[in-house]
Amino acid sequence: VLQKWVNREISNFDYLIQLNTMAGRTYNDLAQYPVFPWILRDYTSEELDLNNPAVFRDLSRPIGVVNEKNAKAVKEKYENFEDPLGVIDKFHYGTHYSNAAGVMHYLIRVEPFTTLHIQLQSGRFDCADRQFHSIPATWQALMDNPNDVKELIPEFFYFPEFLENQNGFNLGQLQISKEAVNDVVLPRWAHSPEDFIYKHRKALESEYVSAHLHEWIDLIFGYKQRGPAAVEALNVFYYCTYEGAVDLDALTDEKERKALEGMINNFGQTPCQL
Repeated sequence: VLQKWVNREISNFDYLIQLNTMAGRTYNDLAQYPVFPWILRDYTSEELDLNNPAVFRDLSRPIGVVNEKNAKAVKEKYENFEDPLGVIDKFHYGTHYSNAAGVMHYLIRVEPFTTLHIQLQSGRFDCADRQFHSIPATWQALMDNPNDVKELIPEFFYFPEFLENQNGFNLGQLQISKEAVNDVVLPRWAHSPEDFIYKHRKALESEYVSAHLHEWIDLIFGYKQRGPAAVEALNVFYYCTYEGAVDLDALTDEKERKALEGMINNFGQTPCQL
């Protein structure tokens, strides 16, 4: 697969899907859903110029520190963390770039994810301000908050319907603007959900991304996923998210095991290292 990708016999999209599959990610498990990168950082221009490197996100950095301002806070958190029991290793992020709630967050307008979201929120929709209501606002929140490190899901590159409230769900209204949450607000350069998907997919297959995608792959699936390289890259997550970090079979205490299983299922899992 790597050779095919290097020879440009398969697209960037196909390569990412294949890597996700090899690393144990699947559409059949919300806790291990395929993970895709944010690739753009320009969600405000009237036109999207894919020949301008400045419109792309820095793929060599974890999403939590794409904004240089956050890097200092993330570093300090890691350096100052000390577990008195010695069980929990130091980490940069207590949340994860891919988890079940995040998948439901993006796909809230389409079933079965709507129902799953309602179940997760004890029988109702989460408050409107926390809903996925705008792509530019979601990006801005990522830039402002080092604790929000959600990457994307593959649907952002092929499935325009998830951006429309075709089922007419009442998702509430935003507190400050009193605006109803309905279809997802698109970047100014996108004229419709279909247009967004078309341009976003084009961006994924662009020359710039083809030249830098391997840097993101190193962080998510490769050698910067753990160990000294991960520390240096500011890419260390809570210990429970890593494969093999916890031997569930060795836990005799049923309660403790259930708690850990719940944590692993809800907080996100790092893909198997390839």
